[in-house]
Amino acid sequence: MVEPADRPSTAGQRLGAPESFGVSTLEPGLRPPTQSPGRQVCIRVQMLDDTQEVFQISQRSPGKVLFDLVCAHLNLTEGDYFGLEYQDHRKMMVWLDLLKPTLKQIRRPKNTILRFVVKFFPPDHTQLMEELTRYLFALQIKRDLACGHLICNDTSAALMVSHIIQSEIGDFDETQSWQHLLHNKYLPDQDAIRDKITDCHRKLVGQTPAESDYQLLEIARRLEMYGVRLHPAKDREGTKLSLSVAHTGVLVFQGYTKINAFNWSKIRKLSFKRRRFLIKLRPDPTNAHHDTLEFAMSSRDCCKVFWKICVEYHAFFRLFEEPKPKPKPILFTRGSSFRFSGRTQKQIIDYVRDSELKKVPNSHSRKSNLRGDRISLTSIHSKDAADQPGLRFTLLMFSVCVQKFPTDKAYFIAKELLTTERTYLKDLQVVTESFQSAVGKDEAFPDSVKNLISANYDPVYKFHQGFLKEVEQRLAQWSGRSNAHIKGDYQRIGDVLLKNIQGLRQLTVHLQKHSECLVELETSRKVETLCREFEQQRVCYLPFNIFLLRPLHRLLHYKLILERLCKHYPPTHDDFRDCRAALADISEMVLQLQGTMMKMENFQKLLELKKDLTGIDNLVIPGREFIRLGCLSKLSGKGLQQRMFFLFSDSLIYTSRGMTPLNQFKVHGQLPLYGMTVESEEEWGVPHSFTLFGQRQSVVVAASCAPEMERWVEDIRMAIDLAEQSSSPNTDLLSTSPSDNSESVFSEQESEEELCGSRSSLERQGQRGNTTVHVCWHRNTSVSMVDFSVAVENQLSGNLLRKFKNSNGWQKLWVVFTNFSLFFYKSHQDDYPLASLPLLGYSVTVPLESENIHKDYVFKLHFKSHVYYFRSESEYTFERWMEVIRSATCSASRSLPSTRKDLY
Repeated sequence: MVEPADRPSTAGQRLGAPESFGVSTLEPGLRPPTQSPGRQVCIRVQMLDDTQEVFQISQRSPGKVLFDLVCAHLNLTEGDYFGLEYQDHRKMMVWLDLLKPTLKQIRRPKNTILRFVVKFFPPDHTQLMEELTRYLFALQIKRDLACGHLICNDTSAALMVSHIIQSEIGDFDETQSWQHLLHNKYLPDQDAIRDKITDCHRKLVGQTPAESDYQLLEIARRLEMYGVRLHPAKDREGTKLSLSVAHTGVLVFQGYTKINAFNWSKIRKLSFKRRRFLIKLRPDPTNAHHDTLEFAMSSRDCCKVFWKICVEYHAFFRLFEEPKPKPKPILFTRGSSFRFSGRTQKQIIDYVRDSELKKVPNSHSRKSNLRGDRISLTSIHSKDAADQPGLRFTLLMFSVCVQKFPTDKAYFIAKELLTTERTYLKDLQVVTESFQSAVGKDEAFPDSVKNLISANYDPVYKFHQGFLKEVEQRLAQWSGRSNAHIKGDYQRIGDVLLKNIQGLRQLTVHLQKHSECLVELETSRKVETLCREFEQQRVCYLPFNIFLLRPLHRLLHYKLILERLCKHYPPTHDDFRDCRAALADISEMVLQLQGTMMKMENFQKLLELKKDLTGIDNLVIPGREFIRLGCLSKLSGKGLQQRMFFLFSDSLIYTSRGMTPLNQFKVHGQLPLYGMTVESEEEWGVPHSFTLFGQRQSVVVAASCAPEMERWVEDIRMAIDLAEQSSSPNTDLLSTSPSDNSESVFSEQESEEELCGSRSSLERQGQRGNTTVHVCWHRNTSVSMVDFSVAVENQLSGNLLRKFKNSNGWQKLWVVFTNFSLFFYKSHQDDYPLASLPLLGYSVTVPLESENIHKDYVFKLHFKSHVYYFRSESEYTFERWMEVIRSATCSASRSLPSTRKDLY
């Protein structure tokens, strides 16, 4: 195989294409699973790139342990789409059951090779969140083409092979391309269309490997045989057919032509008896004589294997369906206790639980208040329920939300209080229950720190449990009646806030000691290690020290909610006086704790940066303040190179992406601010560049755009002014190893491996691969301390409907906005998010007419090729989501921590 030296060859390097598709994760950080004790057995697994890896598991370990080891080895977070298959004693290819012990399924582990392959093919590959997942799907398509499983015409085959070659060897070169095709077999009859392949390859000049993989999947998903695995069968007349299963239902093929498709909505029952596979359809007046179909298969085992595949496909893709009216569930008469594996099993249980028909509360009182052109909600529900008994009320909740909820803006302000309080209580639970449970069993964790956390967080958690119940009761009363005709106490929220804020004042002593808890967790390396281990758990979806500051931040949220209520209410309103009194109390508490809050936020940010940087011994020192971090291009002898810059109150350091297990950034140089000057004129013809003149060296850097350059120049100049006003130059800067003192040393010792790492976008996504620092690196942007302060205040939670660019349906999700990211849950009761979307670099707008989104209260998030649509329930919630997301996508112009006082 001919491959140029400068062409990326590994998966990590391939994912370093300039056109990144974003950063996201389902589970922040993967670790090898805990195994049960016992003798270890070696299992060989063949990956999609045909390499073989050996994994050691315990004899009693279930299949999920082996599967998780494979996912951890690949650093794969979207593992639900994949599976392990092997050939059993009957010479049949079967899937490894993840809940059964591995060695009870594989009788001869030494002689068995499991294959890691794609198990579920989504209808649209843009649903995949990770570039690594798309790359693995591309490898699966490549394998299916070579094996002859993916049948298509010559034009499609030539186009797909040309994209594969483009991703492997780069731009077209006639001699090199011909030799590559001679030495590599991509199609069974490749020689017949070799000219057509080279013609297609010639048109792909400049296309990156990631773009080639994307286009390959785009072509493959339009093919009839995409993701199809055929199972030989015969119909009643003895005609040779093949059965397959897809996300839509059961497919029937004659040869390689699809002759029939039975959608899940048409199927009432799937079963097998002896050697026959039975499909029982729902009653259809147009086809009354063919309600049961029989297919003969070679053996009962073949029927059972295909039946299990149908069960898993049907259950898996129901998780991604739009909440809409559904018929009665399909009956699987054999193996009704069939169990699913891993996270999918929990999602299935949640889905079945949430899909139960919910009655409309207070429907009679609500019906009487619908006037004019409004349709009776009760009549709609009854009518649809009669036609389709499995109706979910979720879709109606959004389509007629103006009928379901009061129209008063105060109701939605109070509802924001409720939704954010639910998230806040879950965050407190991370500290009071999850963390204390994790470290309570470790004798190395100091009892003094345990007692300090328990004494100061447990009372706050119990207090807010009672507060949440009161708010839920008041909102339930409020939404149960129309505010157009009846006035009463149920429409007031100020009295609830006033009573509980006065109670919260009694907890001020505990709030003041929360900063002590943050400091105590940094007292020893052992405690710090235990905290880092806890951060790898899915329940800890943010850095742990952020949870410790949540009670202080929650005071700001109360203050902003009360300000909006007071602004909305007229002075004559019954609730105005209580809201004003509560606002006065909470403002006094915020003012009292403001100094502590600002110091702790800066301290917390320095601790986070300490984890992301390597080569620094004394980052967290008294008096040092964090100002801005972000991505800039530094001009050197090798041209412009991407670097990560960190601006503090006394120095500016620049780093590159390291190749450490924790994906830390390696310090390359540091510039003292004392005596530094900045010139923003472009040099060397580099746009958006500016020069930093220090006492010992000068550096030319370039920003990604003009506004980004202005923010950096403004921050650096203000930091220089403050540094020069200090007592004396700070000569003891960030201490590093002796070899790290000179920029020339760094330039000489910088390896090609590190250069590849600095250009990569998602490679080696490890335990800390999705922090704010890494997102800024991937998105080529920056964020300041003021941005962090604004983000602390602009937190939001609630239900939204989400839609992808190329999908038709809307999916209901519980969405939490915090730390510049959206976190997605199935419901507010879930302990950890299913996925996350960092928003730095994204743009938020409203859809255009050409996008055909004919719904109210819809906003759009887009970054390069990624597009998401979100639908809210009212005009107020729409404006709030737009407001908080803009705070994450638009950097603040002010940049020094001292400006935080202007925010109150």
